[in-house]
Amino acid sequence: MRKLLRELRAARRWSQAHLADRLDVSRQTVNALRTGRYDPDLPLAFTIVRCLTSRSRACSSG
Repeated sequence: MRKLLRELRAARRWSQAHLADRLDVSRQTVNALRTGRYDPDLPLAFTIVRCLTSRSRACSSG
């Protein structure tokens, strides 16, 4: 998840803060995901994948 998160975020040229805003989590959560200190629950994992792989601007889980 760490490598994928970093690569997809970099491909979109999004900062950690921008991704955090899109996911409705803190920047610290994105950093913890990146460093492997936090494993996302299933709904957040699906939201991350949807957000980083979709051409749509929608990223929210709801």
